[in-house]
Formats: sequence, structure tokens, C-alpha cells
Amino acid sequence: MQKVRISVKKIARYDDLINEYENPIEHACEMREGQVFIANGWEKPAGFCDSAWDSVSPFVMALAHGAEDFYDGWMKNPRSAMISCNDGFRPVSFLLEAMDESAE
Repeated sequence: MQKVRISVKKIARYDDLINEYENPIEHACEMREGQVFIANGWEKPAGFCDSAWDSVSPFVMALAHGAEDFYDGWMKNPRSAMISCNDGFRPVSFLLEAMDESAE
């Protein structure tokens, strides 16, 4: 099983939706652009958001087991996927990449 690099690429924030629909909460998202996590199969990396893990984990598991070319050529690198978390107020985009054995 290969390890998978999860890189935080972009964080959006929709204040208009937050102001209209969300109850005030503290620490809704602790992710920062540029953060990198390493996943080992179904093992959620330390410090990774539980909700975001629910969104990315099926793709992480597939990549860890050698899956490629999701959605028939969607990504330039067939051993990767760009997946966003399910937070409609402040979605985070993650680049998932299967790691070469030699890069570990």
C-alpha cells in the first residue's frame, strides 16, 4: 500500500453565506494553505479535520491501493485527485497524490 500526500491548496470563505445561514462557531477550520499531511491508507493523519477526512478518505484509500485516472483523465497526473471538503461556508481544496516508494 502506498502513502498519499495531502496538500492544502486553497481555502475559500463565503462570508455572505456564513452571515445568512451559519450559527456562530469557533474554530470551524484549522487548515492552512500549504499544509501537507501524509496518509497511510485509512489512517487519518494527525491534525487532519474529521469532516474533511470524510470527504477525501475514499480517494486516499483508492490511491493508496494503486487506483489511477479517476473520471477518465480528469487530472493531468493520473495518480492524483483534487478534492474539496464538504463545508459549504469555507471549503478547502486538497491535492491528493500517491507517493512513490522511493519518496518515503
